[in-house]
Amino acid sequence: MTATASQNRVLIFDTTLRDGEQSPGATMTLEEKLQIAELLDEMGVDIIEAGFPIASEGDFEAVSKIAKAARNAVICGLARANFADIDRAWEAVKHAKRPRIHTFIGTSPLHREYQVRLDKEAMAERIHATVTHARNLCDDVQWSPMDATRTEHDYLARVCEIAIKAGATTINIPDTVGYTAPGESAAIIRMLLERVPGMDEVTISTHCHNDLGMATANALAAVEAGARQIECTINGLGERAGNTALEEVVMAMRVRNDIMPFETGIDTTKIMQASRLVSTVSGFPVQYNKAIVGKNAFAHESGIHQDGMLKHAGTFEIMRPEDVGLNATSLVMGKHSGRAALRSKLRELGYQIGDNQLSDVFVRFKELADRKKEIYDEDLIALVQDAGTEAAHDRIQVRHLRVVCGTEGPQTADLTLAIDGNEQSVHATGDGPVDAAFNAVKALVSHSARLQLYQVHAVTEGTDAQATVSVRLEENGKIVTGQSSDTDTVVASTRAYVNALNKLLVRRLKTAPDTAAV
Repeated sequence: MTATASQNRVLIFDTTLRDGEQSPGATMTLEEKLQIAELLDEMGVDIIEAGFPIASEGDFEAVSKIAKAARNAVICGLARANFADIDRAWEAVKHAKRPRIHTFIGTSPLHREYQVRLDKEAMAERIHATVTHARNLCDDVQWSPMDATRTEHDYLARVCEIAIKAGATTINIPDTVGYTAPGESAAIIRMLLERVPGMDEVTISTHCHNDLGMATANALAAVEAGARQIECTINGLGERAGNTALEEVVMAMRVRNDIMPFETGIDTTKIMQASRLVSTVSGFPVQYNKAIVGKNAFAHESGIHQDGMLKHAGTFEIMRPEDVGLNATSLVMGKHSGRAALRSKLRELGYQIGDNQLSDVFVRFKELADRKKEIYDEDLIALVQDAGTEAAHDRIQVRHLRVVCGTEGPQTADLTLAIDGNEQSVHATGDGPVDAAFNAVKALVSHSARLQLYQVHAVTEGTDAQATVSVRLEENGKIVTGQSSDTDTVVASTRAYVNALNKLLVRRLKTAPDTAAV
């Protein structure tokens, strides 16, 4: 069964788990991918591109498990234009209720000459053979001419016709390098509809990158011209400057339905939950002024704006915070709040958590309430996201940390870690308390990982605010991100570093078990 679009229905194809994960440092664990896929399925995403199955055993396993778990969405696997890739993609998605194979090849002059190294005729033959092969395996086949917006129109029309005749049910037109502009994006779709036999009988898709800041505009222009599928990611995550943001195109069509009379199946009240989850898992914070999901998207500081909001929200807000799942209240919970109140509050914030996770979050909540006078929504979100970053099964756990810092150095750290159940302690120095703490971790846990990113941001205002720390490590081409929150920035930093090391050990076990010793 394929995903099809009616005249005014736009399919949402989410590629957070594939194109989004290709962002340097955004690598996700299997469990994290499954969690994101489950939420995307719940919120009404039509097609989930779960990964690139031939890229690695981990990618194959993730796509396969997502395919088996999905309840509603089409599950798609990406494949280059060769039989081995396509076979591997099919093996991964075949157990889905609604599987799809997505195969692609670079068709622009630059890609033909330098990447694929095929002339026009040889490429045409390759497209026909590989799309035919994919269609023989799967009823739902998507084909993409990579770098389509820089491909000659005559050749683009020709290869689209070949793919349709070979059995493609969706033709995706990618702006792979974020080169096009809205008028041109629409013109390409219209040109293909006019010139390609059968183009009006398949679903036309658009896939836009944001290198010039026009991904959302380009995607919506393509829809107005006849495209009925948008490829996008949560928070606009993706290579280089990112992809079309799911939340932007969905809310644009909803708010401006008067001039864009299209609809999607997205439950928009889950948008903030998805944004927060992807931000946590990827370690990529959402910029404060990001459209729809940024911290300041519904904040008003200007006196004129505040006056208008008090008189009528519509004066300066074109959508309600509740429409995207953002709770309008901010401060409620305190040290005397109970477990039932916490569960209710988390439900308001979009988190349905089980009893075991609730118990963990409740313990952390009580500890935080003893240290912090006021507990904001953002604090609770950080607690939920932080829960489990130091799980009971982790091989490395922080037991004790004491740092000495100030104007007179060197700064020092006394650290105790539990490593495979055995406690070990060390004294270390460094250029600042965080450096000293990290040096202490390195003294106890031997590794060659390079610190790629160390990032701190305050969850709320005030000197007692929690700090959320993201740490990105790279070892032998493998990139992992650790994250933790605490009112003590050095503690959060150390736990985030240890969280990343635990993920690195998991990756070592999967790829080279003999090197997985701590």
